Amino acid sequence: MKHIIILGDGMADLPVERLGGKTLLQYAHKPMMDQLAREGRCGRLVTVPEGFPPGSEVANTAILGYDLNKVYEGRGPLEAASIGYEMADDDFAIRCNIITLQDGKIITHNGGNLETADARVLIDYLNEHLAKPINKAQGCERVKFITGIQYRHLLVIKGGSKHIVCAPPHDHPNEPWRPLLVKPAANPAVSGSPADTSRLTPQQTADLINELILKSQELLANHPYNQAKAAKGERQANSIWPWSGGYRPSMETLMQQYPQVKSGSVISAVDLIQGIGRYAGLNIVKVPGATGLADTNYEGKAQAAIEALRTQDFVFVHVEASDEAGHDGDLELKLRTIEYLDQRLIAPIYNEVRTWDEPVCIAVLPDHLTPVEQRIHVGHPVPFLIWHRDIEPDEVQQYDEVSCVSGSYGLLRLHEFMQALMKIE
Repeated sequence: MKHIIILGDGMADLPVERLGGKTLLQYAHKPMMDQLAREGRCGRLVTVPEGFPPGSEVANTAILGYDLNKVYEGRGPLEAASIGYEMADDDFAIRCNIITLQDGKIITHNGGNLETADARVLIDYLNEHLAKPINKAQGCERVKFITGIQYRHLLVIKGGSKHIVCAPPHDHPNEPWRPLLVKPAANPAVSGSPADTSRLTPQQTADLINELILKSQELLANHPYNQAKAAKGERQANSIWPWSGGYRPSMETLMQQYPQVKSGSVISAVDLIQGIGRYAGLNIVKVPGATGLADTNYEGKAQAAIEALRTQDFVFVHVEASDEAGHDGDLELKLRTIEYLDQRLIAPIYNEVRTWDEPVCIAVLPDHLTPVEQRIHVGHPVPFLIWHRDIEPDEVQQYDEVSCVSGSYGLLRLHEFMQALMKIE
């Protein structure tokens, strides 16, 4: 039995009054997901352990069966792995958004949908002005920025401390930014901290990052890219915002955890998911035209998944579009992203693999909720479906947050989803 997980990032939601009290999954036209739910078995999954933020780095790692208490180091190290940056033992890597500030508030977490080519120019500019050497004679940098994808980049601080408190910018739309600046953790004496006295203290690390944020605002406001944006009345990419950092994680591969997985691939436009996949031992498949937005190449991802399944036994397909629409509070766009996922990605995969001699097990789920009326991540249980051609269906007739409550899997927690999936052989 081959296995494929198709994950619509943030596509679960809460009831919306404008939709007659329905969630977006209840309201959207998604015949393929509903068919798989009718022919398969459903349930709900707790993807966020107690005490962890409801972010994609947490939820996707949990969905793949990892114990977050053992492996969690934040987004930064995962995205470093995706970018190809090999972290040293004394590196502190932290995700670094380029965001939009206006009138003292965070307007968007994505710099006005910043494109990678433009972001690379801004990151090079920040490195030129903000990279701080420890020892000029040895050429060792204390701080450096590394270009990622679109608005998602990396800040590496040599000897930085992970025991700081950062505010994810997508969780604070239209809120004043100054109260959200970095602070040292209340109790920095956390187990697992490297016994390296050369590291900065949490307070020193927080002060350094806040200094970089303030200086970036001065620099980016004067950059020709943002001056041109301002002249057109468009949103500017006018501040960095670092968050979710850590040290190099120690993770077993999926092959080491699950003997059923001999080989596998991850398909995603997002650095974070590629980084999780790299640590999980999966092949990284990059699809031309995959953007992480609603205009992503759904058909290309579907074809890449089919080709990967021909030679491998596990594929993880991640689509970011619904999450971005949720963060933007765009109801119509989020509905379209759910329908695109259904008709342009899930349907082609199903129509192909159902004809194969070797059976394929298909699982569909989100990682967390990104409600359009809140524009933040919410860690409620998410609905999931599991289908293969020989499965005995339960009573669920359509795929959504309400219907899946009655699914025969009930309420699973964290690694239990992957365990249940791997039992299907």
